[in-house]
Amino acid sequence: MIKDETIEVARAELPVDEELVIKKHRIVTDINNETAKRICIVTGIHGDELEGQYVCYALAKRIREQPQALSGIVDIYPAMNPMGIDTITRGIPAFDLDMNRIFPGNQNGDMYESLASEIMRDCIGASLCVDIHASNIYLTEVPQIRINELHAESLVPLAEKANMDLVWVHGSSTVLESTFAYSLNSEGVRTLVVEMGVGMRITKEYGEQMTDGILSLMNVLGIWREHISVRNQIISYDQSGTDVCYLNAPASGVYVKSIPHGSMVKRGDVIGRILDPLAGEDRVCVEAPADGWLFTTREYPIVDAGSLLGRILKQEVCA
Repeated sequence: MIKDETIEVARAELPVDEELVIKKHRIVTDINNETAKRICIVTGIHGDELEGQYVCYALAKRIREQPQALSGIVDIYPAMNPMGIDTITRGIPAFDLDMNRIFPGNQNGDMYESLASEIMRDCIGASLCVDIHASNIYLTEVPQIRINELHAESLVPLAEKANMDLVWVHGSSTVLESTFAYSLNSEGVRTLVVEMGVGMRITKEYGEQMTDGILSLMNVLGIWREHISVRNQIISYDQSGTDVCYLNAPASGVYVKSIPHGSMVKRGDVIGRILDPLAGEDRVCVEAPADGWLFTTREYPIVDAGSLLGRILKQEVCA
């Protein structure tokens, strides 16, 4: 038997007799909650990143279909920034504030610092947390886990079981200490950061892939009794920043990609073209600077000089 319940995590008063409420969906077996292992699935910190919404739905559905396989606690937080999701804005509306820059929060601070503190308190003690993000409206990302080198030793073995396409270990110089994941890792709660898909959209196949990955992680932790087969992942230890080639627009215009997202490319392949709609001409062809895997591609077509058009993981890393 499993038990489903909705639990209030944090609440704050808003103007005009309204309230901001952050909730979680807890699914638990009939066991001792004091000793059971727990996994936290977090998404919606950025209101324009919706890929995780499908994962929350699909994971709960899968667990209900196989209740006998659950042996622990699953806490699902679909909307850490409910006002952002309601208004389709990345940050917190009216505050011009990125919620992923205020952790670990402060119980005695302003409203959002206090909410961040309550969220941290609620997640402390979990065996694992998965923090699901999407890209923005401009770019599409293959399903990947990003890990800073400070926590690589404990997180990479778990990331290898998460059914993603890429595990990207980056240098500590890029670490933002005020993020949710960094704050939880610093408190001893292993936290994986997922990036996948595109902003303001849901990519169903990525959501299903991630759901399988979470069930696989639950199996590793002893929370899920069924073994889940996962795909082989490419692991890039890119602390020096040399594994990835960045494609930036050499001119302004309308960008139309020529090669699908996730493709292998050769040096000199035309990745896309920047067009001049007024003149009816190609302004410039964008070529791959190296052999490798096109794991990030531009989706939003209007570009300025310097706009990011894509990322290529070099062939020697993919091999």
